[in-house]
Amino acid sequence: MVIASSHRLRIAFFGTPAFAVPTLAALLGAGHDVVGVVTQPDRPRGRGQRISAAPVKAMAVEQRLRVLQPQRLAKEAFEAEFVALGADIGVVAAYGKILPEWLLNQPPLGMINVHASLLPRYRGAAPVHRAVLAGDSETGVTIMRVVKALDAGPMLAQAVHPIAPDDTSGAVEHSLALLGAALLVETLPAFATGTRVETPQDESRATYAPRLTKDEGLVDYSATAVAIHNRIRGLQPWPRAFTFLDGARLVLHESRLAADDAGNAAPGTILRTDRALVVAAGDRRSIEVIKLQPEGRRVMTAQEFVAGHPGLIGRRLG
Repeated sequence: MVIASSHRLRIAFFGTPAFAVPTLAALLGAGHDVVGVVTQPDRPRGRGQRISAAPVKAMAVEQRLRVLQPQRLAKEAFEAEFVALGADIGVVAAYGKILPEWLLNQPPLGMINVHASLLPRYRGAAPVHRAVLAGDSETGVTIMRVVKALDAGPMLAQAVHPIAPDDTSGAVEHSLALLGAALLVETLPAFATGTRVETPQDESRATYAPRLTKDEGLVDYSATAVAIHNRIRGLQPWPRAFTFLDGARLVLHESRLAADDAGNAAPGTILRTDRALVVAAGDRRSIEVIKLQPEGRRVMTAQEFVAGHPGLIGRRLG
Protein backbone atom coordinates (compact mmCIF):
# COMPACT_ATOMS: atom_id res chain seq x y z
CA MET A 1 0.00 0.00 0.00
CA VAL A 2 1.11 3.56 -0.72
CA ILE A 3 -0.33 6.83 0.58
CA ALA A 4 -0.48 10.18 -1.21
CA SER A 5 2.47 12.40 -0.36
CA SER A 6 0.21 15.13 1.04
CA HIS A 7 -1.35 12.71 3.52
CA ARG A 8 -0.80 13.34 7.21
CA LEU A 9 0.34 9.91 8.39
CA ARG A 10 -1.42 8.26 11.30
CA ILE A 11 1.48 6.83 13.28
CA ALA A 12 1.66 4.32 16.11
CA PHE A 13 4.91 5.07 17.91
CA PHE A 14 6.83 2.39 19.81
CA GLY A 15 9.57 3.62 22.15
CA THR A 16 10.64 3.75 25.78
CA PRO A 17 13.99 5.40 26.77
CA ALA A 18 15.46 8.86 26.21
CA PHE A 19 16.91 7.78 22.84
CA ALA A 20 13.38 7.61 21.42
CA VAL A 21 12.19 11.03 22.61
CA PRO A 22 13.69 13.12 19.74
CA THR A 23 12.03 10.81 17.19
CA LEU A 24 8.62 11.24 18.79
CA ALA A 25 9.17 15.01 18.96
CA ALA A 26 10.24 15.11 15.30
CA LEU A 27 7.12 13.24 14.17
CA LEU A 28 4.91 15.69 16.02
CA GLY A 29 6.91 18.63 14.71
CA ALA A 30 6.50 17.38 11.14
CA GLY A 31 2.72 17.46 11.52
CA HIS A 32 2.03 13.74 11.63
CA ASP A 33 -0.81 12.39 13.72
CA VAL A 34 0.64 10.17 16.45
CA VAL A 35 -2.50 8.15 17.22
CA GLY A 36 -0.90 6.14 20.01
CA VAL A 37 2.35 5.72 21.91
CA VAL A 38 3.18 2.14 22.85
CA THR A 39 5.76 2.03 25.62
CA GLN A 40 7.01 -0.33 28.32
CA PRO A 41 5.07 -0.60 31.59
CA ASP A 42 6.22 1.67 34.41
CA ARG A 43 9.06 0.10 36.41
CA PRO A 44 11.23 0.86 39.45
CA ARG A 45 13.91 3.40 38.48
CA GLY A 46 16.78 5.26 40.10
CA ARG A 47 18.41 4.82 43.47
CA GLY A 48 15.15 4.70 45.37
CA GLN A 49 13.66 2.21 42.90
CA ARG A 50 10.41 4.14 42.80
CA ILE A 51 7.87 3.21 40.15
CA SER A 52 8.06 5.91 37.50
CA ALA A 53 7.41 6.54 33.82
CA ALA A 54 10.14 6.17 31.22
CA PRO A 55 11.05 9.28 29.16
CA VAL A 56 8.80 8.45 26.20
CA LYS A 57 5.72 8.03 28.39
CA ALA A 58 6.52 11.26 30.21
CA MET A 59 6.62 13.14 26.90
CA ALA A 60 3.48 11.43 25.60
CA VAL A 61 1.55 12.41 28.72
CA GLU A 62 2.83 15.98 28.43
CA GLN A 63 1.66 16.10 24.80
CA ARG A 64 -1.68 14.49 25.70
CA LEU A 65 -1.11 11.53 23.41
CA ARG A 66 -2.82 8.21 23.92
CA VAL A 67 -0.49 5.88 25.85
CA LEU A 68 -0.61 2.09 25.65
CA GLN A 69 1.54 -0.03 28.00
CA PRO A 70 0.78 -3.68 27.27
CA GLN A 71 2.40 -6.29 29.49
CA ARG A 72 2.22 -8.73 26.57
CA LEU A 73 2.14 -8.24 22.80
CA ALA A 74 0.32 -11.50 22.14
CA LYS A 75 -2.44 -11.18 19.56
CA GLU A 76 -5.21 -12.15 21.94
CA ALA A 77 -4.00 -9.62 24.53
CA PHE A 78 -3.28 -6.56 22.40
CA GLU A 79 -4.79 -6.83 18.92
CA ALA A 80 -8.13 -5.13 19.54
CA GLU A 81 -6.54 -2.17 21.32
CA PHE A 82 -3.91 -1.71 18.62
CA VAL A 83 -6.25 -2.10 15.65
CA ALA A 84 -8.53 0.54 17.17
CA LEU A 85 -5.76 3.12 16.67
CA GLY A 86 -6.20 2.97 12.90
CA ALA A 87 -2.51 3.59 12.27
CA ASP A 88 -1.12 3.81 8.74
CA ILE A 89 2.36 2.88 9.94
CA GLY A 90 4.28 1.91 13.05
CA VAL A 91 7.52 3.72 13.95
CA VAL A 92 9.87 1.99 16.38
CA ALA A 93 12.75 3.58 18.30
CA ALA A 94 14.26 1.55 21.15
CA TYR A 95 10.96 0.09 22.32
CA GLY A 96 12.68 -2.77 24.17
CA LYS A 97 10.65 -5.79 23.05
CA ILE A 98 10.64 -7.91 19.89
CA LEU A 99 7.43 -7.26 17.96
CA PRO A 100 5.41 -10.35 16.93
CA GLU A 101 4.66 -11.00 13.27
CA TRP A 102 0.93 -10.24 13.58
CA LEU A 103 1.77 -6.76 14.84
CA LEU A 104 4.31 -6.08 12.09
CA ASN A 105 1.72 -6.92 9.46
CA GLN A 106 -1.17 -4.94 10.94
CA PRO A 107 -0.49 -1.33 9.80
CA PRO A 108 -1.00 -0.95 6.02
CA LEU A 109 2.51 0.47 5.56
CA GLY A 110 4.11 -1.94 8.02
CA MET A 111 6.65 -0.75 10.57
CA ILE A 112 9.99 1.02 10.31
CA ASN A 113 12.71 1.33 12.92
CA VAL A 114 15.31 3.92 13.93
CA HIS A 115 18.36 1.79 14.77
CA ALA A 116 21.55 3.25 16.29
CA SER A 117 24.17 1.59 14.10
CA LEU A 118 25.25 1.26 10.50
CA LEU A 119 23.51 -2.03 9.80
CA PRO A 120 24.22 -4.84 9.31
CA ARG A 121 26.87 -4.08 11.95
CA TYR A 122 25.66 -4.23 15.56
CA ARG A 123 22.22 -5.72 15.40
CA GLY A 124 20.73 -6.06 18.85
CA ALA A 125 20.15 -4.27 22.14
CA ALA A 126 23.39 -2.31 22.71
CA PRO A 127 24.72 -1.06 19.37
CA VAL A 128 26.14 2.25 20.63
CA HIS A 129 27.94 0.78 23.64
CA ARG A 130 29.39 -2.07 21.58
CA ALA A 131 30.76 0.38 19.01
CA VAL A 132 32.49 2.47 21.69
CA LEU A 133 33.78 -0.62 23.51
CA ALA A 134 35.28 -1.84 20.24
CA GLY A 135 37.05 1.48 19.71
CA ASP A 136 35.23 2.20 16.44
CA SER A 137 35.92 5.61 14.93
CA GLU A 138 32.44 5.96 13.46
CA THR A 139 28.92 4.67 13.78
CA GLY A 140 25.57 6.00 12.60
CA VAL A 141 21.85 5.40 12.30
CA THR A 142 19.82 3.23 9.98
CA ILE A 143 16.15 3.56 9.08
CA MET A 144 14.94 0.05 8.24
CA ARG A 145 11.76 -1.91 7.74
CA VAL A 146 11.02 -4.09 10.74
CA VAL A 147 10.82 -7.81 9.98
CA LYS A 148 10.51 -10.88 12.17
CA ALA A 149 14.31 -11.46 12.33
CA LEU A 150 16.24 -9.19 14.73
CA ASP A 151 17.25 -5.91 13.01
CA ALA A 152 17.50 -7.75 9.69
CA GLY A 153 15.00 -5.84 7.56
CA PRO A 154 15.80 -3.92 4.37
CA MET A 155 17.36 -0.50 4.85
CA LEU A 156 15.70 2.74 3.76
CA ALA A 157 18.39 5.28 4.75
CA GLN A 158 21.64 5.63 6.68
CA ALA A 159 23.64 8.51 8.16
CA VAL A 160 27.20 8.32 9.50
CA HIS A 161 28.39 9.87 12.78
CA PRO A 162 32.03 10.03 14.01
CA ILE A 163 33.10 8.70 17.41
CA ALA A 164 35.87 10.81 18.97
CA PRO A 165 38.55 9.01 21.05
CA ASP A 166 37.13 10.29 24.36
CA ASP A 167 33.41 10.14 23.53
CA THR A 168 31.27 8.18 25.98
CA SER A 169 28.42 5.94 24.92
CA GLY A 170 25.99 8.39 26.48
CA ALA A 171 27.27 11.28 24.39
CA VAL A 172 27.26 9.26 21.17
CA GLU A 173 23.76 7.93 21.83
CA HIS A 174 22.42 11.45 22.39
CA SER A 175 23.88 12.58 19.06
CA LEU A 176 22.49 9.54 17.26
CA ALA A 177 19.03 10.12 18.73
CA LEU A 178 18.93 13.57 17.13
CA LEU A 179 20.43 12.31 13.87
CA GLY A 180 17.99 9.40 13.67
CA ALA A 181 14.98 11.61 14.34
CA ALA A 182 15.89 13.96 11.50
CA LEU A 183 16.65 11.08 9.11
CA LEU A 184 13.34 9.38 9.87
CA VAL A 185 11.27 12.49 9.14
CA GLU A 186 13.24 13.00 5.93
CA THR A 187 12.64 9.37 4.89
CA LEU A 188 8.91 9.06 5.65
CA PRO A 189 7.37 10.90 2.66
CA ALA A 190 9.11 8.79 0.03
CA PHE A 191 8.45 5.63 2.01
CA ALA A 192 4.73 6.44 2.26
CA THR A 193 4.46 6.96 -1.51
CA GLY A 194 6.43 3.83 -2.34
CA THR A 195 9.33 5.69 -3.96
CA ARG A 196 11.97 4.96 -1.31
CA VAL A 197 14.34 2.15 -2.35
CA GLU A 198 14.62 -0.66 0.22
CA THR A 199 18.12 -2.15 0.23
CA PRO A 200 18.59 -5.68 1.62
CA GLN A 201 21.26 -6.10 4.28
CA ASP A 202 24.40 -8.10 3.52
CA GLU A 203 24.00 -11.04 5.91
CA SER A 204 27.68 -11.97 5.57
CA ARG A 205 28.62 -8.69 7.30
CA ALA A 206 26.11 -8.90 10.14
CA THR A 207 27.38 -8.64 13.74
CA TYR A 208 25.49 -8.78 17.02
CA ALA A 209 25.42 -6.27 19.90
CA PRO A 210 24.17 -8.19 22.95
CA ARG A 211 22.61 -6.53 25.96
CA LEU A 212 25.09 -5.19 28.53
CA THR A 213 25.60 -6.86 31.89
CA LYS A 214 26.96 -5.41 35.12
CA ASP A 215 29.77 -7.99 35.16
CA GLU A 216 31.24 -6.43 32.00
CA GLY A 217 32.21 -3.39 34.04
CA LEU A 218 35.12 -5.06 35.87
CA VAL A 219 38.36 -3.62 34.48
CA ASP A 220 41.11 -6.04 33.50
CA TYR A 221 44.40 -4.14 33.73
CA SER A 222 46.25 -6.78 31.72
CA ALA A 223 44.44 -5.37 28.68
CA THR A 224 45.90 -2.54 26.61
CA ALA A 225 45.51 1.04 27.78
CA VAL A 226 43.25 1.76 24.81
CA ALA A 227 41.00 -1.21 25.65
CA ILE A 228 40.70 -0.09 29.30
CA HIS A 229 39.88 3.48 28.26
CA ASN A 230 37.28 2.17 25.80
CA ARG A 231 35.69 0.09 28.54
CA ILE A 232 35.41 3.05 30.91
CA ARG A 233 33.87 5.37 28.31
CA GLY A 234 31.90 2.60 26.60
CA LEU A 235 30.01 1.64 29.76
CA GLN A 236 28.86 5.19 30.48
CA PRO A 237 26.20 5.92 31.61
CA TRP A 238 25.39 2.26 32.43
CA PRO A 239 26.48 -0.19 33.78
CA ARG A 240 29.78 1.71 34.34
CA ALA A 241 33.28 0.32 34.68
CA PHE A 242 34.56 -0.54 38.14
CA THR A 243 37.66 -1.74 39.96
CA PHE A 244 38.79 -2.50 43.51
CA LEU A 245 41.33 -0.92 45.84
CA ASP A 246 42.10 -3.02 48.93
CA GLY A 247 38.75 -4.75 48.47
CA ALA A 248 36.74 -1.53 48.22
CA ARG A 249 34.79 -1.00 45.01
CA LEU A 250 35.48 2.08 42.89
CA VAL A 251 33.30 3.07 39.94
CA LEU A 252 35.34 4.66 37.15
CA HIS A 253 33.45 7.50 35.46
CA GLU A 254 36.01 9.20 33.23
CA SER A 255 39.47 8.46 31.86
CA ARG A 256 41.91 9.35 29.15
CA LEU A 257 45.05 7.81 27.70
CA ALA A 258 48.20 8.92 29.50
CA ALA A 259 51.57 9.74 27.99
CA ASP A 260 53.40 7.81 30.73
CA ASP A 261 55.34 4.67 29.87
CA ALA A 262 54.47 2.15 32.57
CA GLY A 263 57.81 0.37 32.15
CA ASN A 264 57.89 -2.91 34.04
CA ALA A 265 55.17 -1.95 36.51
CA ALA A 266 52.58 -4.66 37.06
CA PRO A 267 49.22 -3.96 35.40
CA GLY A 268 46.95 -2.03 37.74
CA THR A 269 49.81 -0.33 39.61
CA ILE A 270 49.20 3.32 40.50
CA LEU A 271 52.14 5.23 39.01
CA ARG A 272 51.32 8.87 39.76
CA THR A 273 48.69 10.91 41.59
CA ASP A 274 49.61 14.52 40.84
CA ARG A 275 47.09 15.39 38.07
CA ALA A 276 45.02 12.22 38.00
CA LEU A 277 45.22 8.60 39.07
CA VAL A 278 47.72 7.22 36.54
CA VAL A 279 47.50 3.43 36.31
CA ALA A 280 49.66 0.92 34.45
CA ALA A 281 48.06 -1.16 31.70
CA GLY A 282 49.13 -4.46 30.22
CA ASP A 283 50.93 -3.02 27.20
CA ARG A 284 53.45 -0.89 29.19
CA ARG A 285 51.22 2.15 28.61
CA SER A 286 48.94 3.78 31.18
CA ILE A 287 45.61 5.51 31.61
CA GLU A 288 44.56 8.50 33.67
CA VAL A 289 41.48 8.05 35.82
CA ILE A 290 39.91 11.52 36.01
CA LYS A 291 36.65 10.91 37.87
CA LEU A 292 35.68 8.03 40.14
CA GLN A 293 33.17 7.12 42.80
CA PRO A 294 33.85 5.12 45.96
CA GLU A 295 30.96 2.82 46.77
CA GLY A 296 28.20 4.65 48.63
CA ARG A 297 29.69 8.08 48.01
CA ARG A 298 29.42 10.84 45.38
CA VAL A 299 31.35 11.09 42.13
CA MET A 300 34.61 12.94 42.70
CA THR A 301 37.71 14.01 40.81
CA ALA A 302 40.81 11.88 41.13
CA GLN A 303 42.49 14.76 42.97
CA GLU A 304 39.69 14.80 45.57
CA PHE A 305 40.04 11.06 46.00
CA VAL A 306 43.82 11.27 46.35
CA ALA A 307 43.51 13.98 49.02
CA GLY A 308 41.62 11.53 51.21
CA HIS A 309 43.80 8.51 50.41
CA PRO A 310 47.51 9.24 50.91
CA GLY A 311 50.18 6.74 49.94
CA LEU A 312 48.53 5.44 46.77
CA ILE A 313 51.62 5.31 44.56
CA GLY A 314 52.76 1.72 44.09
CA ARG A 315 49.46 0.20 45.21
CA ARG A 316 47.44 -1.86 42.76
CA LEU A 317 43.89 -1.65 41.47
CA GLY A 318 42.12 -4.80 40.41
